[in-house]
Amino acid sequence: MKFAWIMAEGMEWDKKKNFITTALESGIDHIVDFTDVGNIKRLGNVTLISDMEGSDITLVGRNSEGDSTISLPEDIRESKDLTTIRRLKRKEKPVAAYVEITSKKHEQLASQLGKIADYLILLGRDWKVIPLENIIAELQKEDVKLIATVSDYEEAKLALETLEYGTEGVLLCPKDISQIKKVAELVERVDSESYLLKPATITQVEPVGSGDRVCVDTCSMMKLGEGMLIGSYSKGLFLVHSESMESEYVASRPFRVNAGPVHAYIMTPNNKTKYLSEIQTGDEVLTVDKDGKTKTAIVGRVKIEKRPLMLVEAEYNGVTLRTLLQNAETIRLVKEDGSPISVAELKVGDKIMVYLDPGARHFGMAIEETIIEK
Repeated sequence: MKFAWIMAEGMEWDKKKNFITTALESGIDHIVDFTDVGNIKRLGNVTLISDMEGSDITLVGRNSEGDSTISLPEDIRESKDLTTIRRLKRKEKPVAAYVEITSKKHEQLASQLGKIADYLILLGRDWKVIPLENIIAELQKEDVKLIATVSDYEEAKLALETLEYGTEGVLLCPKDISQIKKVAELVERVDSESYLLKPATITQVEPVGSGDRVCVDTCSMMKLGEGMLIGSYSKGLFLVHSESMESEYVASRPFRVNAGPVHAYIMTPNNKTKYLSEIQTGDEVLTVDKDGKTKTAIVGRVKIEKRPLMLVEAEYNGVTLRTLLQNAETIRLVKEDGSPISVAELKVGDKIMVYLDPGARHFGMAIEETIIEK
């Protein structure tokens, strides 16, 4: 997942506090700091990256004056920073190495540090010139997260999109507070997943009795055309619409998806699924729109109640999918044009949007295996 950290060094406390508070409100909760550790800890539940006592991630290679402390001996293997990081790792402490790239030798040292550190923060005076691509390519198989130091939205966009992968994160050192929300929105957009939805044809709609059904209430507001991917078969999920529409029976609940019975799958971030019965407050789920674009939503509450159920069966290119939904007028799927259709109005021949998974699943993760579901 892509992410952003923030550093607001060199500012008097009131201004720094404003920058950090804006970052926290934007979802950025990793703070690099050297001078106001105690004050920052009081602002919220943050992860502090510093060379000071009490930090959550130990930073190697930079001091409070903003100067690089990275050693660059003739033989890079003799760098004291490599020794320091190895020592910290033996103590099982998470470590971030900070390297300002001003020469080919710094680039080579960064590659060595990236093979043992948990995070590698890179500073370049001009990312259009500095060979960020080389370091990404060198370390793409290593268990390290690369972070580019940037000052604004444009630099962040360049760093996150360099090569096919880009860096995993950016360390934002903003001069303008307005850049914080812009970069946070960029990270969310770049990190969002997309699912190719297909129009499947309804082949059966039938009441089947009662069962325990799950409502998923999120901490996000969904719009028309948005919902969640739900289904009884892991090979394919239905786009179940949110309760964002007004009804003569109930008021709009745009934070809710009346998802289905306890056994059904729900799509979660990173192309994983969970059973609806497993979802609980604080979990992350995916909300999906009619074009397959996603957002991550935090679950605020789950309600399980006994309700009458309806079997819905659909077919696409010879693949048959089934799911169970509550038999109620307010429960809707999504049609090919993006508009919602109530399960009470569904009939054979209607087309609704589904996601077909090319693989099977084992403990919620996609795998290459043949599984028969019926």
